[in-house]
Amino acid sequence: MTKSTAIIVEDNSLALEMLINDITNNHNEIKIIGTATSVVEAAKLLQTTKPDILFLDIMLGDGTGFDILEIFPNLNSKIIFVTASDAYAIKAFKFAAIDYILKPYTDQDLSKAIEKANLQLQPENEQLKVLKQAITKPNTKLEKISLHTLEKIIVANIADIIRCKSDNNYTTFYFNNNEKILVSKTLKFYADLLKEVGFLRVHQSHLVNTKYIKEFIKSDGGYLVLTDNANVPVSVRKRNEVLAVLNSF
Repeated sequence: MTKSTAIIVEDNSLALEMLINDITNNHNEIKIIGTATSVVEAAKLLQTTKPDILFLDIMLGDGTGFDILEIFPNLNSKIIFVTASDAYAIKAFKFAAIDYILKPYTDQDLSKAIEKANLQLQPENEQLKVLKQAITKPNTKLEKISLHTLEKIIVANIADIIRCKSDNNYTTFYFNNNEKILVSKTLKFYADLLKEVGFLRVHQSHLVNTKYIKEFIKSDGGYLVLTDNANVPVSVRKRNEVLAVLNSF
């Protein structure tokens, strides 16, 4: 059986040694052909060696993994991102809808990442741009989000999203151009992700972009009218929170 070749870019010596050992001992279908601990080392290595898989740490001592990808824009290697358990980095990967291995990881995590890489489930360039902005400019308000549909990945402007509605384990996004997108993740996932960029969960089944709220109607239990004339119910539990947000405008 022909083995896949791999290069590991990791600036933490212990993490590098662990990943080498885990691949060597548990994934004999992969042959490690090189390692690097910096952007400069990785660039030199990739000039002469083209691996099937690139294990890429995000934050390196002399730059980021994105610097490497910009040096080699036509790199055909499958990329497996590796990141430390930093809450902001994790959130960035969720915004970009890109898979990653979280250090410390389990062998199951590593196996899933390798399996996806072999299936050529690669992030799109637009997703990488979302991820780069989220990680390298942590104080900048995020402008885009990657949405997984059953057929494709769509990078959308967050400001264009009016509301989201739960549909069992799926979420429907409603946009200001009347477009709708059904996404294969739960509303809770997006409520947690978008709450810091102006979204408010007003009901178990509804998440709204507060800038599109037109009015709050107190009758019939209370509901919001949005700028697209959609009526969105407000749960009793969320009523005070919604009123507080509206009074802050």
